[in-house]
Amino acid sequence: MELVVLFGVGLAVYLVASAVQAVVGFGLTLVAVPILIPVAGAVPAVVSSVLVSLALCGRIWWQERAHVDDRLTRRLSIPAFFGLPCGAALLLVLSERSLAILVAGAMLLGVIAIVVLDRPRLGAGGQWAGGFVSGTLLTSTGLNGPALVLTVQSTDLDPRQQRATLQAVFVVQDVVALGLFIVLGQISQAALVIGLAGALGAPLGWAVGDRVFARLNPARFRRAVQATLAISAIGSIYSATK
Repeated sequence: MELVVLFGVGLAVYLVASAVQAVVGFGLTLVAVPILIPVAGAVPAVVSSVLVSLALCGRIWWQERAHVDDRLTRRLSIPAFFGLPCGAALLLVLSERSLAILVAGAMLLGVIAIVVLDRPRLGAGGQWAGGFVSGTLLTSTGLNGPALVLTVQSTDLDPRQQRATLQAVFVVQDVVALGLFIVLGQISQAALVIGLAGALGAPLGWAVGDRVFARLNPARFRRAVQATLAISAIGSIYSATK
């Protein structure tokens, strides 16, 4: 596909995806990856999501660092270091279709966990497990959000603390994931073009979504999280079955 077309698609997709992330604290990859897989392929879609996420979440983490729960950030980040290589291995051995199915499965499990289980309480062990699973999903599908959201929503953090803490964890995982992709030679021209476009559009998308976030009370915030997961799951399943 022409690089100019990939640039345009990446700009539009990540502008919308970053707005979603501003509203519910996640969703950049949930929105972008399922749309980009049919356009650019699974690997460029996953790699570009890490590039854009690192650029966006790094800036937001710094701006809202006062609201980050440092203890939870450590519990989610340290075990992710062990999950990230596992996910990278899956990315190398699975076919494009298998990756698409894995994306859909991760999304479906995320919806079930958030909507059906209704904020299950997780102790320290559950939080460490959530970090490991999220790391594995990041480098294999780009979708570390569902596991992290399930874990963070099980705490008593308010919406702003949840959003800020998620951005901090995303940054840590993205740095390691990007290093793995470089070592494995997965940084393609398509991924760079889409990633650059996304990084340019993401700040505007976040600014729009942040206005919506400011008007959400905790109950509306939770409903927005559920709706985002459900819509993304439907899109992922559709892409996997095409």
